[in-house]
Amino acid sequence: MVRIEVKLKSGHFDPEGDVTAKSLRDLGFPVNSVRVSKVYTVELDANSREKAMSTARDMCRKLLANPTKDDFFIEVLAGEGGTD
Repeated sequence: MVRIEVKLKSGHFDPEGDVTAKSLRDLGFPVNSVRVSKVYTVELDANSREKAMSTARDMCRKLLANPTKDDFFIEVLAGEGGTD
């Protein structure tokens, strides 16, 4: 199993984050800014941590992340999905 976080690169406008920050301030929370990201937890068949990482990178490059505007971070979750 892998956990993939996709978020906007620094300097890209995050309208959802801006609206959320404003709403939190309106509710009285001392918020300066909010950045929104997506998290995917993917159960996959991989016989090693390296294979799981490689497969997750391919998924990000081909579908989950836009290289122009997104950064992605991958964590292989130990002991699940054949990645002990």
